Amino acid sequence: MTDIQHRFIDTNGIRMHIAEKGAGPLVLLCHGFPESWYSWRHQIHALAAAGYRVVAPDMRGYGQTEAPEAIDQYTLMHLVGDMVGVLDALGEQTAVIAGHDWGGPVAWHTALMRPDRFRAVIGLSVPYRPRGKVRPTSVMPRTDDAVFYQLYFQQPGVAEADLEDDVRVSVRGVLLRIAGEAAGAAGGGFSMVPVPGGMRERTRQAAQADLPAWLTQADIDFYAGEFTRTGFRGGLNWYRNIDRNWEILAPFAGAKVTVPALYVAGDRDLVLAFPGAAELVAGLKAFVPQLRETVMLPGCGHWTQQERPEAVNAAMIGFLRGL
Repeated sequence: MTDIQHRFIDTNGIRMHIAEKGAGPLVLLCHGFPESWYSWRHQIHALAAAGYRVVAPDMRGYGQTEAPEAIDQYTLMHLVGDMVGVLDALGEQTAVIAGHDWGGPVAWHTALMRPDRFRAVIGLSVPYRPRGKVRPTSVMPRTDDAVFYQLYFQQPGVAEADLEDDVRVSVRGVLLRIAGEAAGAAGGGFSMVPVPGGMRERTRQAAQADLPAWLTQADIDFYAGEFTRTGFRGGLNWYRNIDRNWEILAPFAGAKVTVPALYVAGDRDLVLAFPGAAELVAGLKAFVPQLRETVMLPGCGHWTQQERPEAVNAAMIGFLRGL
């Protein structure tokens, strides 16, 4: 990692840490939860070697980037604004944007709102989801004994207490529990959190599994070090704006992502087990008319670009060269 350059830029009113390498057309990489720029470590080198300028920020609320206190500072409008500001700070007029997990909606909506600045989009794990007719939290699964994890994340302080009880165990458990190697990874079991009980016991159990070949102790050390220092509040605040995002995206109801696009996911990704996800992926071209390809990676779980770096790199480079 020593040949990756690190520095700070000012964007959209916050100080942002970025990792960058290479020269050529800009590719901007947006990570998800609970990750950092580091989740793109394999792509940074491969894309730079292929002739691109690659920039992977710590997103708002993560790592060395500023984490505003107020929950309402983490809406999709703020996150899209951050990405536009990155281009301005770098002196770049256009870029291709890629996003994984929560970075996926950032990438898709950045391309939706600013096709003049973002000439193509790559979504990993999370497909573009058009604005629904009702508040998202009103239709999230819940039973007498458990709630959908995004509902569990809504109350400030609750999930923080679970995850920060033992940060190293939490990081390891979350990564292993929804990896392709996990038993039942594609069954959606992770998505429901026991009430009462929370996430701690399941996370501890998952953390006891052996590390798969794609994940090293050094990787765990890096993530654990970052979240030990920052806590999880910044990342969790993204979830606490799900309904607010629905409100402010009303002007974009029915809008389509018009730039060229690539979608890549693992066939064991828990996201594909969410209600309606399979149908959404199958019909994605209705909302993303310039979707060039959907790549499904067999045996791959949620951590797409970390679990299958060679396949993801090949798909991304092929797509970029075809633009």
